[in-house]
Amino acid sequence: MASPTVNDHHTEITNGKNDESECDFKEYYSRDKTLKLRDIYIPTCTELFYRENPLKIVRSQGTYMYDQLGNKYLDCINNVAHVGHCHSYVNNEIYKQMSACATNNRYLHDNTVIL
Repeated sequence: MASPTVNDHHTEITNGKNDESECDFKEYYSRDKTLKLRDIYIPTCTELFYRENPLKIVRSQGTYMYDQLGNKYLDCINNVAHVGHCHSYVNNEIYKQMSACATNNRYLHDNTVIL
């Protein structure tokens, strides 16, 4: 693995091409097409970090995010400090809840207070 460097996003990266994720997702569009679609469908009040050169994150695992080129970024911004990305226990509990009842917190449900 390459030693950490800092790029123009001020984020630690390392070469993550050999890291496997149990939460791998298919990349449907190129970075440019994703950005164009975002500009069409997402309101401008929704901030995009590094607007001039945005990161396209295609997967996450633990405390790391990976871009479409396979670069590995230490995530110091999102809610990773709570449980990390793609935590198997959290994913399983969410899956169980969504399989049972997919509603919001405006209704009373036992699992709302259990989770």
